[in-house]
Amino acid sequence: MTAPAESAADRVAAAVLAVPGVTGLHAGSWGEVGTYLPGRRVDGVRLRDVSTDVHITVAMGSVVADVARAVRAAVADLVTTPIAVVVEDVTSPTRDPGGSIGP
Repeated sequence: MTAPAESAADRVAAAVLAVPGVTGLHAGSWGEVGTYLPGRRVDGVRLRDVSTDVHITVAMGSVVADVARAVRAAVADLVTTPIAVVVEDVTSPTRDPGGSIGP
């Protein structure tokens, strides 16, 4: 099976997940935040003509405003629209992307 082509949403997601303090992307309270691609979805990233929305979870103990600022900076070169960062949750700093808590 061929791997899906990387999309703009994938590039945004990868940049966001590389920011220290970000523990994951979040689909929103009702699962409403995401970008639909053929056969899959990128949760937590919504690309629109007028804005880019990024919903994240942040590690406990992080300075939320600093993490949000770093997310905006990481995404700024990838999009041409204003970037809105929403912190949906605060999680254990050792939580892995699958959601389990490490030692």
